[in-house]
Amino acid sequence: MWKSPLDDQAPEMAYAKNQVTKVMTFDEFVKHISDHNGVFTRGTVKGVVSDTCSCLVEQLLNGNKVQFGELGVFSITITCDPAPSLKEFTADNIKVVNLLFTPGADFENLRSKAEFNLVPSRAVQTASIKALKEGADVVNLAAIRSGSSTDTSTETPSGGSDNTPSGGGSGSSDADIE
Repeated sequence: MWKSPLDDQAPEMAYAKNQVTKVMTFDEFVKHISDHNGVFTRGTVKGVVSDTCSCLVEQLLNGNKVQFGELGVFSITITCDPAPSLKEFTADNIKVVNLLFTPGADFENLRSKAEFNLVPSRAVQTASIKALKEGADVVNLAAIRSGSSTDTSTETPSGGSDNTPSGGGSGSSDADIE
């Protein structure tokens, strides 16, 4: 549940947020490629990918756009400070050279290829692991949601914990998804 950062008065609403499972290293990605292909060794794949990067930078700085097959198109953009006249404009006015990537056909509609699963937020996962390690029976989700704590409690739900509604409550349980 998140409030709109643009409107303080907006009610909290449910949003999806991707969770990165792992940051794959270059070597792991190269191994993945070589395992899929089988023809080329990891060293060959690593060399080709490294040389590709060097050549891509070279071509971009030479003023070329590079259409990279199904991957997409690479080009550059420039961020600069303006000058009052052409005579006063120098290379010092150029502040940043940015990479621009326009995805190719394989990336056009990742939504249709994606699979989505409802999972607990990172804060709930962390609190749950902490509770397991401490032997706690309950995780205080209300405290996690409010950002005040990831404290665990060994109280049972009938003991007045904030994690489950009491007998006279509305009948809804706290969600562990943000």
